[in-house]
Amino acid sequence: MLRSLIPFILVLTLLGLTYSCSQSKEYTYEVYQTSQAGDNLQQIQEKQSFTADEDIKKVRLHLKPSKQFQEIIGFGASFTESSAWNLATIPENLREEVLTRLFSPTSGAGFSLTRTHINSSDYSNKHYSYVEPGDTSLTTFSIKEDMKGFTGEENEQVRGIELTTPSYDLIPMIREAQNIPGADFKIIASPWSPPSWMKSGETAEMTNGSLLPQFYEVWAHYLSRYVAAYAEQGIDLWGITPQNEPLHAHDARWDSNGFTPEEGRDFLRDHLGPRLVADGHLDPGDLDSGLRVLIYDHNKSAVNDYVKATYNDPEAAKYAWGTAFHWYAPSQLEENNWYKLALDSLRTGWPGKGMIHTESSIDIDAEDPVRQYWRESTDYAGSFVPFDTYVYDIITDLNHGVQGYIEWCMILSNEGKPNPYDNFNSAPVLINPVTDEVIYTPLYYLLSHFSKFIRPGAHRIGMEGEEHEGLVYTAAMNPDGTVAVIVFNSSTAPLQLQLTLASATQTIQIAPRALQTIMIQKNAG
Repeated sequence: MLRSLIPFILVLTLLGLTYSCSQSKEYTYEVYQTSQAGDNLQQIQEKQSFTADEDIKKVRLHLKPSKQFQEIIGFGASFTESSAWNLATIPENLREEVLTRLFSPTSGAGFSLTRTHINSSDYSNKHYSYVEPGDTSLTTFSIKEDMKGFTGEENEQVRGIELTTPSYDLIPMIREAQNIPGADFKIIASPWSPPSWMKSGETAEMTNGSLLPQFYEVWAHYLSRYVAAYAEQGIDLWGITPQNEPLHAHDARWDSNGFTPEEGRDFLRDHLGPRLVADGHLDPGDLDSGLRVLIYDHNKSAVNDYVKATYNDPEAAKYAWGTAFHWYAPSQLEENNWYKLALDSLRTGWPGKGMIHTESSIDIDAEDPVRQYWRESTDYAGSFVPFDTYVYDIITDLNHGVQGYIEWCMILSNEGKPNPYDNFNSAPVLINPVTDEVIYTPLYYLLSHFSKFIRPGAHRIGMEGEEHEGLVYTAAMNPDGTVAVIVFNSSTAPLQLQLTLASATQTIQIAPRALQTIMIQKNAG
């Protein structure tokens, strides 16, 4: 289904089709579209008349706002050291423009849920931690690595590139994003690896292996100290995961640490949970009132097998707000029906626990970083169309109980750098650090369709309709009463959507290979 693409020239021909976004007496409709034809979050103007065509398939969709489901936490991407480095290479006014386009809810995407790394990650310039080797008392603990700036000598990929603001870094990036007018976002922090001296079985510095049990208490204290240190910088973390991708104990090429389900349970139950409570970060009697602990943080294909060790142990489960998961490998999502059954099992098996998608990414095609989203790509498991895969994954997640969706790095270079491990990803924003050119990829506009229009505190609502090959949709009601309907037509033909809300039915035409957000507001009187 997703791989039956029409030639690009045919898409351009179909761009001439017109759309309906006129107003009913009861509601006002605004329609925004991103498509393979090249319109990026373009508002379809009311003056564009609707062209009736008997050959265009009509699909009836019915909104049911009385049926409310999960509360939405937000959508966005991640703060990484690599993202901060790229911003350090461009002029200050351009840097502010990029952050405005990412975080302003009126002038940009309005990202509302983000992530960052504790210690270094694969998208750091080098390995680092926050203490001196062997310091079990943590007297040398300091997060200066996240705020000291860049020298330009961290690795071969950054050497020789001029830095406009060498003092810039991860924490300055977060704080500058916080100061964008209207910005309101939450941060989940995840460790990729403890310091090497706390581990055994490593294949390289901070790579593979596992945390030694004798350091569980020290590591728990370390993570709690990190939460407090960030708060001292004016950054109150919303959530934390005990370990990024805990199933990588032997096969990673960058910072990683293995935790079996039982080890993860024991660490949370006996060390991290009690430490966070003792330090005032977490209240097990009200998990929504402080720092939220999200367990797992790895591929959703194995999520239920991993979390049951923790969730079936009441003494461990009482510290866990919910589950974090990733999507890798993207090529396997479609053939596994986007893991709908796994999500349903997670939601119904532990109904009191939250569900957040915390990471996804694709390899960059540096020669064609925009159009690569609309054509077939490959990963180590097979082939997929990135734009389609992202939309199907997000909408499937939402329709099966997920409360938020976070992409990996929000900013990288036009070559997917810096990454010292030759694992070059794309991102919503790409910056050429030599020419200062900024590219907003189709992923930026795709995420904007969700983050800009489905705001924190919204609830997914019921939406029923006729099934049609290549059509997926979801809907949410915002706290202000507006309704956001998101529809993706992955087919090669336009469709007429007959959208009913209460007694009003509106006809809206969606182009082929197009994503639309339809905003509905009830008229006064």
